[in-house]
Amino acid sequence: MAFGFLGGIPLTEHVPDPSGAVMLHVHRDPHVWTWAAAVAIAADLRRDLQLRARTRLLVSGVPLAMPVYEALARAPLDWARVDIGLTDERWLRPDDPDSNAAAVRRGLVRDHASSARFETLTLAGRRIEDAVATANAHAQQPAQVAVLALGDDGHIAGLFPQSIDYARAMASQQAYVALDAFIGADEAPWARRITLTPAGLARVQSRVLLLRGARQRELLEAVMAGTDTGPLAAVQHAAGALQAHWCP
Repeated sequence: MAFGFLGGIPLTEHVPDPSGAVMLHVHRDPHVWTWAAAVAIAADLRRDLQLRARTRLLVSGVPLAMPVYEALARAPLDWARVDIGLTDERWLRPDDPDSNAAAVRRGLVRDHASSARFETLTLAGRRIEDAVATANAHAQQPAQVAVLALGDDGHIAGLFPQSIDYARAMASQQAYVALDAFIGADEAPWARRITLTPAGLARVQSRVLLLRGARQRELLEAVMAGTDTGPLAAVQHAAGALQAHWCP
């Protein structure tokens, strides 16, 4: 699918951050947003596979990302050479329907991508400390791409600013940590989490941020203006430009 202009109306506008830390891609509608993000991720993985035997992709399990994953799963990549990991996970069995692992299996590990190697962050019968140690061992293989989503409260992965463990997770030099992410009654069943940290994200070669709606655009623009110091600001300051894809 080609992206550019249709009937004199731009499908995508590219808005650079003066600091060079963010490239904002503004898409006309959700359809263009979905395919532009999927094509960009696939292209990055394809380039990496030309240079090395395997590549690594980290993904979030949020519903907002699912259309992009479904499009990405149809990309003609050598998926058998792709390792897929998670940016964060609730402390649930990996086959629990409320887990991020289950969501990623439904949305991404399908079609062509069904031959990828999928690594969950939790395993039945393992302590959370063991799961974190395994995640940090896997993180020794740097990921080529991390697909991130921004919550309306400003959280990324399991980095909830309201969490009692937020400061510790943000300051950790480990790629993954466990934390208590209890932020309200709606999240109470899934308070314990494992999350990628800013230090872990800094090791990723390419970071793709998926955004929808006015609130998330507002949060990104606050970071670009230097008036926000939350999780997104920490991601912004990691090496390499953050590729943000937004649509109304």
